[in-house]
This record gives sequence, C-alpha cells and structure tokens, in this order.
Amino acid sequence: MVSRSYSNLLELASGEAPMPPSLGPRRLPRVMTATGIISDPDSDTDSDSNSDTDSASSRPRIIVVANHLPLRVQPDPTSPVAGLSFSWDHDSLLLQLKQDYQNASPKTDFLYVGCLRDYNDLSLVEQESVANHLLESFNCVPVFLPGDLLGRFYHGFCKQYLWPLFHYMLPLSPDLGSRFDRNLWQAYVSVNKIFADRILEVINPDDDLLWVHDYHLMVLPTFLRKRFNRVKLGFFLHSPFPSSEIYKTLPVREELLRAVLNSDLIGFHTFDYARHFLSCCSRMLGLSYQSKRGYIGLEYYGRTVSIKILPVGVHLEQLKSALNLPETENKVRELIEQFGNNGRVMLLGVDDMDIFKGISLKLLAMEEFLKQRAEWRGKVVLVQIANPARGRGKDVEEVQNEIRTTVKRINEAYGGPEYKPVILLDEPMQFYERIAYYVTAEVCLVTAVRDGMNLIPYEYVISRQGNDGLDQVFRANGSGSMVPKKSMLVVSEFIGCSPSLSGAIRVNPWNIEAVADAMDCALTMPEAEKQLRHEKHHRYVSTHDVGYWAKSFLQDLERSCKDHATRRCWGIGFGLRFRVVALDLNFRKLSMEHIVGAYRRARRRAVLLDYDGTLMPQQGSIDKSPSAKSIEILNKLCGDKKNVVFLVSARGRDTLSGWFGQCQNLGMAAEHGYFLRLRRDAEWETCIQVADCSWKQIAEPVMRLYTETTDGSTIEDRETALVWSYEDADFDFGSCQAKELLDHLESVLANEPVSVKSGSHIVEVKPQGVSKGLVARRLLATMEEKGVSPDFILCIGDDRSDEDMFEVITNVATSGTLAPDAEIFACTVGRKPSKAKYYLDDTAEIIRLMQGLASVSEQTASSSEVE
Repeated sequence: MVSRSYSNLLELASGEAPMPPSLGPRRLPRVMTATGIISDPDSDTDSDSNSDTDSASSRPRIIVVANHLPLRVQPDPTSPVAGLSFSWDHDSLLLQLKQDYQNASPKTDFLYVGCLRDYNDLSLVEQESVANHLLESFNCVPVFLPGDLLGRFYHGFCKQYLWPLFHYMLPLSPDLGSRFDRNLWQAYVSVNKIFADRILEVINPDDDLLWVHDYHLMVLPTFLRKRFNRVKLGFFLHSPFPSSEIYKTLPVREELLRAVLNSDLIGFHTFDYARHFLSCCSRMLGLSYQSKRGYIGLEYYGRTVSIKILPVGVHLEQLKSALNLPETENKVRELIEQFGNNGRVMLLGVDDMDIFKGISLKLLAMEEFLKQRAEWRGKVVLVQIANPARGRGKDVEEVQNEIRTTVKRINEAYGGPEYKPVILLDEPMQFYERIAYYVTAEVCLVTAVRDGMNLIPYEYVISRQGNDGLDQVFRANGSGSMVPKKSMLVVSEFIGCSPSLSGAIRVNPWNIEAVADAMDCALTMPEAEKQLRHEKHHRYVSTHDVGYWAKSFLQDLERSCKDHATRRCWGIGFGLRFRVVALDLNFRKLSMEHIVGAYRRARRRAVLLDYDGTLMPQQGSIDKSPSAKSIEILNKLCGDKKNVVFLVSARGRDTLSGWFGQCQNLGMAAEHGYFLRLRRDAEWETCIQVADCSWKQIAEPVMRLYTETTDGSTIEDRETALVWSYEDADFDFGSCQAKELLDHLESVLANEPVSVKSGSHIVEVKPQGVSKGLVARRLLATMEEKGVSPDFILCIGDDRSDEDMFEVITNVATSGTLAPDAEIFACTVGRKPSKAKYYLDDTAEIIRLMQGLASVSEQTASSSEVE
C-alpha cells in the first residue's frame, strides 16, 4: 500500500504568495511559485558538475541555517530599510558560536539563513530592501514566509505537534495536544523547501560547510542533497529525540528519518537522544550502526552518516562581561539587602513558561519542604523567574494559571506580612538582572520534566564563580565573601545537561518528596563538599563552552565529508524518500550487455552462486525452497558443456540435496564449503580434515540459554555447525543478545578448533578454516589441474561470508594463473561496501541475469545441433 505521507510533493495544496527577493548576482533560478506550491524536487538533477553558483571568496565559509536569524528587529520610522532597525541578538546561540569560533579561526566567514521574528509580512519592495541590507551589513539571508504559511508551519506543525511529541507527549485526546494534520505537515515541507531555495542562491557546494539547526528544518537536508549530491551538511537537534515507542507513532516517521540521514553529520546533546535515534533507524529502516575508533557511524546506501554526541556550552565572554557590569553589581547589592541581610537564603528557579519545564512540580516540592521542615520557614525563599512562553495556546494559559494559584496558596499558608516563601517573577527581565540572581542564590533548581539541554545550570555555575568586584560587594554588605567559591545544583534527570553535572543532586521531578529532600540536602550540605562540587562543575563548564562545541562539531563535519571527492554519487528515490548512493569509483553496476558479451566469447566458464539472499530473497516468504523457475535456469546453465556451476551455501547438505536433486550437473558446497560434491551422482567430500564436533556439547547449552531469554530466536543444528538466529526476535534486543552471545561463545570456545562469526541476524559456530573462499580456491585449482582453466568467472553473493569468494577470485585475477584475456565478475547484491567490483540491486535482477545467461547457453546449444 502506498503511503499517504507526501512522498510525492506535487500533492501540496496551492495558494498565492509573493516571491522572495533575489540576492543579486548569486541568484539561482527560483523554484517556489506560490504559498504551498513547490516545484517537483524530482525534476532537478544533480548539478555538482555544472552549478552556476560562484564562490564569493577563497576564505572558508560556514552557512548556519535555523528557523530564526540571530537578529533583533525594532520598528524605526527614520530607517530607510522598511522602517526597521536591526541589531545582533547577543543572547542567540547562533551568534555566540560564531563569535567563539572566530576567536580561534578568524579567517572563517559565517553566513546566516533564517526568518525574522515577527516581521514576515512585508511588501516585495520592503523584502528586497531588507534582504540587501541584511546581506551587506550582517551577512544574513532572510527567508520571508507569508503569515498563514508561517502559522501552520511554526505554531501548527512545529509547536503543536512535533515539539510535544519529541518531549514525550502523545495527543491521546484533543486536550493533550493536536492530532496529526496533513495540511500542517504540508506547510512544514513547503517551508523547508523555501529554505532550500534560499540557500541555493548563496551556497558554493564545493567549499561551504552547511550547518542546519533543530527540528524546524528536519526535511531540509533532503532538498539540499538532491540539488547537490556532495554538499557538506551537518544537522544538530537541540531538542530531545524520543524513544522509538513514542517516535513510531508519527505518521511521517520514515520521511523524517530519511531526510535527516541525508546529512553527513547528525548531532545530539546526549547519548540517550542519539541512542533513541539509532534505535529508530534500526527498527524502522533496518539500519545498523558501528562504533569505530570513538566515532559512531550509520551505513546508509554507501554513505557513512556520522553521529556526534556533545552538549552545547555557554558563551563565557558574554557571562563574564555581564558579571563585570556596574548594573549587575548594583542589582546584587539590592538582592543582598533584600535577602541576605534579612537572614534569608535564596533558592532560584529560571524556566520558560511552558508545560515541560516542571515549574508546578517545583512549587509543590517547595510546599512539601516547608510542610515537613518547619525550621526553614521564614528563612528560605524560592525565587521563580518565569520567562515568557515561546509557544501559545490553551496549555500555556493553563500552566500560567496553575503556577499563580499554587504560589498564592503557598504564600498564604506559610508566609506572613514581611515574608513570602515564593516570589514569582513573570515579567521580561534583563540579562544582567538574571545574572545577579544567579550570583546571590545559594541553590539553583531545574526540575524540567523533559528538556533538550537547558543551560541554566551552566550559567549559574559561572555566575557563582563571580569576580573580584562582586566579592567586594558581598564583603561591603556584611554578607561575607564569595571566596571560597561554592554552588549547589538540584537538576532533573530528564534534562540534557544532567549527565555532564556529576556533582549535582539529580532528582525525578515527579517525585515531590524526593525533590523536597534534595532541597534540604542542598541547604545543609557541608561547605567543603559544596566547594568541591562547584570546582568540578566549573572546570567542566569553563572548558566546554559554546566555542568548544562549535569547533568540535565543525571539525567532525569536515572529517565526515573528506571522502566526498573519492566517491561516485547519484540519487535514487522520489520526494522525501530521496537518498544518495555513494560508492567507490571502481564499484559499478553490472551491465547485462557487458557480461552477456563476455559469456558468449568464453571457452570455459566457472560460475559460483550463493543461495540465501542471492537466488532467494532473505525476507518475504517463509518457504525458502527454490522456485521451479530457478531450477529451470540452473539446469540450462549446467547443461552447457562450457560451464562449471557451483552453488555455495551455508545450508546443510541434506537440505541442498532435497531442493536441487533435479539438477544433474550442479556442483554444491554445503555448510560454507565444509561439504562438497561436483555433481548430483558424486559422493560428498570434505574440504578439510573431518572435524571433531565435541565442541557442540559446550556451545549448545549456551545458545539454548540465549534462546530461552530471547523470544523469537531459534537454534539450527547442522552437521558441523551451530547457528543461533534472531530473525523473528525484536531487532534491538536480538542484536544486543547476539553481541553478548558472540562474546560468551568466544570465551567458552577459546581452546576449541572453531570460529565464532556473526552474520545477518545470526551467530554461527563452525570449524576453523572453513569458508566459501576455500570452495572457490579448490574449484579453480581443480579446473587448472585438468587443463581447463576458465577464461570467464562469475561469482555472486550477498553477505560477509561471500566476501571470501570475492577475495579469492580477485587474487587469482592478479596472480597470472589465468589466461590474459580472462574476464572476472565478482558481484554483490545491493549497493554496499564490498570486495566485489560489481553489484546488482536485488535478487530479482540476479534472476534476470541468470535467465539471460541461460538463454545464451540454450541458443548456443541449438546452434550446435543445427550444425
């Protein structure tokens, strides 16, 4: 059944919208025509070689793409630029990463692509004026979105669907979030396409590094990769990535995964987020990952997509500058008089006003703390700074009402005329004011129920380190000194910064009593312990700032892209299922005309064929026996006197004898080549000395243990091998168990003459020295001894065990034992890294190839009879 998930983007609805302004000489042909209508992405062809994009300069350039530009916009009637004035937003992470990165690499240019906050509905003339001004003055490229499209994209799909889902909130009822709406999904795809069009106007794909940020632009990599197959593209997700059980409820789950996988490097704040993403890739796309020399990589159609795990840091220079401001010192002095001089200890919370920040749970914990510990009443104050909500809707209003109601209840129950245990500050606050609260607070509480990163604890640690000026303020106001430095953190287990703060008191925010206990622990902890924890945190935060994060990510992006020039790339798939195949320059698809011509010319041929995954698909039918058509093709090939045809399989000899008993002249190798016979009426031989299988008494109980604990797994007892299969088990659990079983078997069988190997959904134990390569070597040696050395060799297989055959026939080709005009075809199934030189896409193409060769043999036989 065809998915209705807009794989074909021509299904997008229509509407009218103004064309975005061009950017002068770097403009590329436009492809957006109106709101919601985008040109068919499949009409574009790879233009790596004929792009008309010019490089602005020889300096390295990084294009940073995000939903919003790092700019502040204010109305200014005196401004000639659409009546607006522009300035940098120094609180923006995107600007901070540039500033810190350029401190180390000053010759690197940054270009920003994104929307303006709240100023999208400008006339075409105003858009043109703004675009030119921002490019010249700020190196920013604005993306203008019509109001209705912006609303459906940002406040619709992003904030009402994708963001809650990524924070583990399922819309089980209309009151718990918006249900999936394809009109909103259509708007999301349209906006991503508009962003791609804008980037195409300015990118130099051969030199620029492209860094896309966050969940608003998850399908953007597909549009960019389709236009430029070798674009150097990194993507960083700043939100959590949910577990596969949550993510798989998304109707467009595969489209989003495949789109993100069109990046070269994908970044996450924590291993948990990366693990969930990798689990989704394995469960939904069948992709496995490997860790090599510290780097995690996913093999995706010949491309290695790297996974980066690194939490973002704070902008140290900005924090230090704010700490040095006289306004900060004045505010600190004011807070000391308000709290310290009255003998009160400040607990601080700083959160956005949204449903996931856990402000209500924090207030309930404060209420429980005051209820259980009467000695702290009148002495401790929770100051809760609530930043304005980024989203909007009924849920935000409910959160605001609940918070205000709870604050009122606590203050009425435990407060007095001169004492309020909770102070709620929900008006916009200057940055230096927030820093002053950090400096003054004894404990910082972050109890979000789910948050991608959250830099509040990092900012608190740096602020508590203070400086000489602030130390003097404390001494002058009779509050002692900030020396030695100390800070205490109570943080939720469910925020991205928690793993990096090992000295913090970690809590489950849903456990109100535990959070209350953590407050007491933070307040009563010995001073020496507080100092040690602060020192540990400060060491980490001060060395892992935003510059370190940006430099590390961009270095890994360059490393991930270094082999682009050495790979052949081409695109396959339609719409959002588009992906790029990247293979070695010498690895190409087997041409039917080429091999049929060589087959006709050959005087003596050797054909080696794998069975499972080659002549028979690995998945699909439960019955794995060969079809009548396959038997007919093999008989025609075997009937040609020029041919020696061998079937080389991992299956047992009894199974092969039963399935291929009708093939008189077919040679067969069973159990990876341990058993061998040249034709049906010949006796089975062994390729090596008869094996002692007493090791099975050791291996079988171990496998049985893993079978009992892994639902869906089975054991196959062959004559000389044991195979544990988890094909019908849960993929993740089966893979995990397979790794454990592999280690376990290698340990208990260390002194036995066997090898333990993992394969496609199996772990196999077989005698040492047995391989399919041994069969290929013996067959070619036998033919040479008989004086009928082949001048045509075809070897086809699909998995790791077949690589041994490919290696043998490739080495034979270079050894000089074959005729100079001998032609060799080592062919794997599927486009993947292999020792084979050729590939075919699937078993259907293999069958068509064999049928074509069989037809040639049949024609040759008919011609001989006529003569």
